[in-house]
Amino acid sequence: MSVSVEKVAEKVEFYSSKRILDLVGSISSLIFFTPIYIIISLIILITDGRPILFRQARVGEGGKTFYIYKFRSMQRNAEKILQENSDLYEEYVKNDYKFPEGKDPRITKFGNILRKTSLDELPQFWNVLMGDMSLVGPRPIVIDELNEYSSNKIEFLKMKPGITGIWQVSGRSNIQYPERSDLELSYLQYQGLWFDIKILLKTIFCVFNKIGAH
Repeated sequence: MSVSVEKVAEKVEFYSSKRILDLVGSISSLIFFTPIYIIISLIILITDGRPILFRQARVGEGGKTFYIYKFRSMQRNAEKILQENSDLYEEYVKNDYKFPEGKDPRITKFGNILRKTSLDELPQFWNVLMGDMSLVGPRPIVIDELNEYSSNKIEFLKMKPGITGIWQVSGRSNIQYPERSDLELSYLQYQGLWFDIKILLKTIFCVFNKIGAH
């Protein structure tokens, strides 16, 4: 009994520390990147108009659906284009719910720059602040993508999705299913405050080297 109580106490301590890290990290980032937010917003507005942000329903912890935010890197009607073109959608699904590098016809010229530099992900610090995401965790996926986790769906949904995680620092878009699902699920074994900090530091290296970013 004492062992289980200790484990519960450890989990509570971890999640409390993790939330503090998320709050400090998201607030600091939102403040620090304010000039970049303004510059990117103006460029999108001038070159392609509104909306500046792209939002999409993703699956979160416990199966809760939330909207993830990114700087818009695609045409305004990108979702409609995908849904109305069966061949395009089939290619999208076959390539793990994305397109091969340079093959997505919906991405704008400036959007390509945003994706290469991962700057399109910056608005997700707001998702972290609101509690729908964490700084570190498996990447939030679209509902159809849950099928890739088959019998491990419940295990995957135990984790809060993150801006970065093991898959991100292991190659990101260069790593496809089923290897990706194995990497994402491995976070359950390794998660801890210092492990999160290690992933965050590795992410900086990956972003600067544009590893798997497209």
